[in-house]
Amino acid sequence: MDLKLDQALMLAKKKLKDGSAEEAKHIYQDILAKFPANEKAKRGIKPLLGNATGKALKVQNPSQSQLQILINLYSRGQLQQASNQANGLLNQFPHSVALNNICGAIHTGLKQYGAAINNYKQALKIKPNYAEAHYNMGAALMGKGDPDAAIISYKKALKIKPDYAESHNNIGAVLMGKGDPDAAIVSYKKALIIKPDYTESHNNMGNALMDKGDPDAAIVSYKKALKIKPDYAEAYNNMGNALKEKEDPDAAIKSYKKALQIKPDYAVRIQCIRLLMMDKGDPDAAIVSYKKALKIKPDYAEAHYNIGAALKDKGDPDAAIVSYKKALKIKPEYAEACNNMGNALMDKGHLDAAIVSYKKAVQIKPDYAESYKNMGAALMDKGDPDAAIKSYKKALAIRPDYADTHRNLSKITIYTSENSHFLEMQRLHQDKTLNDAARCNLSFALAKAHEDLGESKKAFSYFAEGNALRKKMLGYTIDQDQNLFTSLRKAQPSILKHALKCIANDSGPVPVFILGMPRSGTTLVEQIISCHSDVTAAGELKDIGRFGGLLAQGVTQATTEAVSEFRQNYLSELIKRSDGNSLITDKLPQNFRYIPLICSAFPEAKIIHVQRDAAATCWSNYKHYFPANGLGYCYDLKDVTAYYALYSDFMQFLQTSYSERIYHLNYEKLTTDQETESRNLIQYLELEWENACLSPQANKRSVRTASQQQVRKKVYQGSSQQWRKYEPLLNGAFDDLMGFKERSR
Repeated sequence: MDLKLDQALMLAKKKLKDGSAEEAKHIYQDILAKFPANEKAKRGIKPLLGNATGKALKVQNPSQSQLQILINLYSRGQLQQASNQANGLLNQFPHSVALNNICGAIHTGLKQYGAAINNYKQALKIKPNYAEAHYNMGAALMGKGDPDAAIISYKKALKIKPDYAESHNNIGAVLMGKGDPDAAIVSYKKALIIKPDYTESHNNMGNALMDKGDPDAAIVSYKKALKIKPDYAEAYNNMGNALKEKEDPDAAIKSYKKALQIKPDYAVRIQCIRLLMMDKGDPDAAIVSYKKALKIKPDYAEAHYNIGAALKDKGDPDAAIVSYKKALKIKPEYAEACNNMGNALMDKGHLDAAIVSYKKAVQIKPDYAESYKNMGAALMDKGDPDAAIKSYKKALAIRPDYADTHRNLSKITIYTSENSHFLEMQRLHQDKTLNDAARCNLSFALAKAHEDLGESKKAFSYFAEGNALRKKMLGYTIDQDQNLFTSLRKAQPSILKHALKCIANDSGPVPVFILGMPRSGTTLVEQIISCHSDVTAAGELKDIGRFGGLLAQGVTQATTEAVSEFRQNYLSELIKRSDGNSLITDKLPQNFRYIPLICSAFPEAKIIHVQRDAAATCWSNYKHYFPANGLGYCYDLKDVTAYYALYSDFMQFLQTSYSERIYHLNYEKLTTDQETESRNLIQYLELEWENACLSPQANKRSVRTASQQQVRKKVYQGSSQQWRKYEPLLNGAFDDLMGFKERSR
């Protein structure tokens, strides 16, 4: 009670005079809760209690000092001790409003929500218009998992006390949990009108805006919270999440680090290392950090989840799946862990299991647009475009501005000028508030749509816009790859010097490396080979770079032991995917950079270098959006031709030492004389011919590359000439490629 004693007594008399006996009774009860011996209050309330006597009234409440002891124990987090003392007092004073309210808070802290609700009900039986008890009842109901009942309690508190900002804030939190950020924002705004310096509501408003996909507005809210409360660790952490969403890793890391400076044992929010993992390429540091978090909080499901993300980023989906399972054991309704489990299963090619995980994610969180998008990708990999389209459309129904999904849907849609999706993308693209990532995705999607319509000039304009934005976001410059190729050349002699001899009696699968420039036809070649009954297709594996990247660049010194260790690490992962077959393909195109290391570590390996028309290859790189961040050269016409020169010169450099190890396959010849080239290929692999190899379109294996749609069709000719539709718009960008065309023939 905020009034002084004399003011409260006067107010009670006034209420009696005005005919509000019930209100007067409650004021007297509040006075006696604080001053049990006050005679004026006892005399005033006596006629309002019917047969109640002064003696009965005297024992209705514990002393203020007894209540204060409970409050102190609760504040210090000594909940069990507080509960023990409170239960003893309740036996003596079962009808004390104040005691029941405090006991409810203690039981809520102990997650004994049923007991807490009983306490609040008892308090409200005595004092029905006790706003704080209705508010606290809402928190207990939320803990019990009854959000609808919680909202009713918060609204009852607001009916009694309309300026109860905390109730508006908590209604917002419940609505967020129900997946309604728009309604939550309305509640947070009401809270902030009443209490403009309400830091928690500013922070919660930021979270709701993030959920709506508006990180810029969210950052404004987090900054307001921090202006009021500069040591608000959670707001710094959340602002880090928003900055990460805006693809500003440096600013995000600063924000995360401020959160950790304020709260060093902030186990539930150690996210700065995740940023380092995702955007700075240091998953090992991430794993170390999250393991520290688990020492602080062993049941920290989010740490297991983030370890899984780091392991997946390292290219170890098996270990990632183990971590996601640990997260789900602690937190079975963890939709994000189900979603990421699906992603790891996708990496392993286990499409049906991945789809099961995505379905579980959307069962837990029906508005989980990302999981619907990922399910669409899995269904496409399975060769079910109709089901994929339905899944993408569900994602867009939840999140109409989900630009990444618009781009994915565009890849499997044939557009007409009246296509509703085409019109919707045009409308979205005109939104001046779009961030760079969204505009980039929409630009690639609109380029595809205009290409379908035969409008090359408009398509080229959108390709140019999308590529420029992607290059900007990646911060790419061609000197990054120039330095890489210099390192690869310098390291080659030492790697060759420590080449392993022929491996005798090795019963493991023989790796078949299909490599070359991206978009050169490596996916088609893998489809042809994997039609053979003795071949397993592993797709694009990251393991060569993961285990041998530093060795190939000379960062790690080449020794026979180092090369041997690399071999064993790679084969231990490869054998998991072999399905018992004698040959297994690894078709990551960029592995051409590691040919010296591959030759030294795998004397038994087969290496197929796929070559395609230089201009066709460069144009195909330029017109495709690659989700991986390692292909920065693709997004500028000058960069892509410069990179092609680096690639071509490097392959020429390797001919001196490895000409007998590399099988060169011309993509154009494969499409014009499919049977001859396919037979030659199978012969190179030392396999018996099987006619199935002439029908790669019938191969049911998962395909996760940009060539996904093409390889579902019969082998066709002419794709290498499609770039010529854009030749008048290139301003001679590909003129320097003519020499490479001649060289590759």
